[in-house]
Amino acid sequence: MDPITITIGIFAVFIGFNSVKVVNQGEEALVASFGKYKRRLTPGLNVVAPVVDAVVARRSLKEQVLDIPPQECITRDNVKLTADAVVYWRIVDLVKAHYRVENLIDAMTNLVRTQIRNEIGNLELDQTFTARSQVNEVLLRDLDEATDPWGVKITRVELRDILPAKAVQESMELQMTAERRKRAAILASEGERESAINQARGRADAQLLSAEAEKRSSILAAEGQQQARILRAEAEKQERILQAYGNAEAVRILQEATGGSLSSEKALEFLLAQSYMQMSTAIGTSNSAKVLFLDPRSIPAMMEGIRTIITDEQHPIL
Repeated sequence: MDPITITIGIFAVFIGFNSVKVVNQGEEALVASFGKYKRRLTPGLNVVAPVVDAVVARRSLKEQVLDIPPQECITRDNVKLTADAVVYWRIVDLVKAHYRVENLIDAMTNLVRTQIRNEIGNLELDQTFTARSQVNEVLLRDLDEATDPWGVKITRVELRDILPAKAVQESMELQMTAERRKRAAILASEGERESAINQARGRADAQLLSAEAEKRSSILAAEGQQQARILRAEAEKQERILQAYGNAEAVRILQEATGGSLSSEKALEFLLAQSYMQMSTAIGTSNSAKVLFLDPRSIPAMMEGIRTIITDEQHPIL
């Protein structure tokens, strides 16, 4: 085979190989002609002019992660600390990202580090631990605006570690320890106070219940005593009524026995004398020591009355 033909064939294969460009999904490429931007290459098979056109950039359009190394920052109250972050970003315009910034990664890293120092410099030490979400939002907004001319979209910014200096950490640990002890003492005193209050309430409730019980018992006892007095009074009344009925019946029987000639006064004198003698007999027969006082002047009158009634010739009783 002619060497010239072979050379032309090899050159044609080389030209054909260089004119076909394959772009993967999620990527994009830029083509320049004699150093001037010409067009984009989309995912798939693309044909470019050999020798004239050249692929000058090929970048991924997927979301990427930029790790920001720790750096020293100074807070508003002049406390040194180190802070690092992670940034999620993606390219939305490859032409701007390639032609408007020389080194995109370095430019973004320096921009993020500068923004972090500025934001932490606006905060005091205590705020850096509590306002992290607010700092993340501010960084996201500022960085997104700053990288928009570069064709970059910042999707998320997260501060990872904010570490004060060792001396500051030791002071914070001492402060936290003192604060914990203070809280423990406060909780203990609160518990003791609640316990004392509960005990006082319990004693008050117990005293109240005891007073109520005593009051109820006193009321019941008074009611019982009153009821007992009423019952005794009723019993005594009934006894006197029955005794009166008995005396009246005895008087009636005596009057019937004497044919009605015996007066009521005489009959009552007889009954009283009889009762008096029965009482004296009962006292005399009891085992205990006793002293019986009698009015001497009443004895003859009593005996005379009994004799008169018993030995009445017209109306003998016995």
